[in-house]
Amino acid sequence: MSELKELSDLSQQVSDLYAARFGIERDATWHLAKLTEELGELQAAYLKMAGQGRTTSCPADLRRAMEDEVADMFAQLLLFADWQEIDLKEALRRKWAPYLK
Repeated sequence: MSELKELSDLSQQVSDLYAARFGIERDATWHLAKLTEELGELQAAYLKMAGQGRTTSCPADLRRAMEDEVADMFAQLLLFADWQEIDLKEALRRKWAPYLK
């Protein structure tokens, strides 16, 4: 099994638990809202790490917080791609590889 598939499956399992616990129906609105939410949280974490936001955390904690937000954003993107039946590896190759020719 590819690493991307393993990460997608992990994201789906956690999302299933979260949806069941909080009674969430994952539809287009939910998927897009979660991507937007996670992007905002990533931006806030980065700005704090870059010294452009208020914080009392140490640099290592700020770095960890940003890494956690990158993970959240990636997991939500995997969930969206899976929901839309998008093969991310193929889409990335199709979109980006032509620039190398």
